[in-house]
Amino acid sequence: MKQKQLRGPLALLAAALLFSSCASQEQYQDAVDLAKHYQDQLLNSELALAQAEAKNRKLTSEFADSQMQSMGDGAPMDAALRRRLDELQQRLSGLSSNPDGISKVSLDDGSYVFMVSEKVLFSSGSDEVNSEGRRALLEQVVADIKTSAHGRIWVRGHTDSVPVVKASTLKKFPHGNLQLSVARAIEVASILTGAGGIAQKDVVVAGFGPHEPLTTNDTAENRRLNRRVEIYVTPMK
Repeated sequence: MKQKQLRGPLALLAAALLFSSCASQEQYQDAVDLAKHYQDQLLNSELALAQAEAKNRKLTSEFADSQMQSMGDGAPMDAALRRRLDELQQRLSGLSSNPDGISKVSLDDGSYVFMVSEKVLFSSGSDEVNSEGRRALLEQVVADIKTSAHGRIWVRGHTDSVPVVKASTLKKFPHGNLQLSVARAIEVASILTGAGGIAQKDVVVAGFGPHEPLTTNDTAENRRLNRRVEIYVTPMK
């Protein structure tokens, strides 16, 4: 569009010089050359901008992948861990207190989990941790984790079952709730390993979307409980 807008005035300039009684063929050619020069500059600028935008998208994608790889380290979920997580899921399913804050549940093997409500961390449909949520993660979760030695930490994102329909949210998360839950887990893990100072090699991220609810999604209160991030801390081996 900008190229077309520029071509019009410059062409008019050349035509005016051509038909002017005081204009020479040399002046006309100079005007044509000038128009071509600026059109070439505009084309090069638009090409550079498109390349920069493509590079930015590529780097953003690579960063997200590297975060998942560096914090996950390809760690398989063994049978013992799966059993502990199943036990944890049963314990959390019966947890009804403090649905809008941070709750901590301890298991018999020395592991524990922080269940952090969506309301503490995110606006609806967003993966950006707000300032209050960041402070809560650092002052409550990280501070608690650092009081004793620990093993691997699993950051698990969860949503309710309501499909993503808002156009702006779908544009960012075209795969819906599952993609949103992964993005949220990455953002929380980034705070733990960044400002929180927890080693990246100790942190694994995972997103489950609506597939591991704490309760049914049949009421607003239940859906609020299901929208959460769990920070599951295993004991030191």
